[in-house]
Amino acid sequence: MRSDLASSAAPLRGLGGPLRSSEPVSTAPAPSAAALLLEEAADLLVVHRDFRAALRTCERAWQGLAEEPAGASLEVKCSLCVVGIQALAEMDRWREVLSWVLQYYQVPEKLPPKVLELCVLLYSKMQEPGALLDAVRAWLRNPHNQGLPEYGALVELHLQRVLLPLGCVSEAEELVAGFTAFSEEQRLNALQAISTMRQQQKHGHSGSEETQKLNLEGSSSHKFLPLLTLLRQLWNSAVSHLFSLPFRRGLLAALVLCLLVVRLDPAAPPSLTFVNQLAQLFRRIREAMSPLCRLPIHD
Repeated sequence: MRSDLASSAAPLRGLGGPLRSSEPVSTAPAPSAAALLLEEAADLLVVHRDFRAALRTCERAWQGLAEEPAGASLEVKCSLCVVGIQALAEMDRWREVLSWVLQYYQVPEKLPPKVLELCVLLYSKMQEPGALLDAVRAWLRNPHNQGLPEYGALVELHLQRVLLPLGCVSEAEELVAGFTAFSEEQRLNALQAISTMRQQQKHGHSGSEETQKLNLEGSSSHKFLPLLTLLRQLWNSAVSHLFSLPFRRGLLAALVLCLLVVRLDPAAPPSLTFVNQLAQLFRRIREAMSPLCRLPIHD
């Protein structure tokens, strides 16, 4: 991701390099305020890792660009988006990325190819390609975008990272058939991927929901059963080792471990069962402790 920043900000650096004695002295154009803010945002992101400040700096730069002509500083605008996208992703606010860039470009058709590519890669990595389905469709159907050199790469990216993961096989076939700029190798690879997905849908549809449910329950059980066994063993030794320090430490460690594992999958139904069993187990321990606490302590 740093290479993206370096390439995006490259035109902003080195504007006033050293002159040879034979060259006439010329004054390089001063970088715009937005370009200076872009370098500041990149520095905050990469060097200081202050993602919130980097995002705020990008937004300040965009406010200044709103006063410039529409065609000015296209590279700066694209680079600001690159920095902003990375800052949002670092803060785990990746779901805001699409709406954040659209507030500056208004409609998906106007997104620069580099910005759209980063959005597709990000949402695909986070397993939410459906959030970009309509935006990429609109961008690919725009006649102006179809003449860009990056168009073919985005068609292939849309096919592999959005349509096929979502199971949009028919739409993927139409996309490949309608795009004539694919090389023969690219077309064969795309058709093979589509054929594989169609076969998976055909043979895996029946019973898939039941299989997923069993797999989910099985994985949760594998996580929780050893912990329940451990807690039962602790309870069995509660009476004899109730007031010993090692027991208390072991009980505390088991409780912390249980809470960590429940945190890994708090929405799974077996988690609720496990919590109930855990509560019952500690209730039994507390009941066993009550009469013992009233016993006299002998020196």
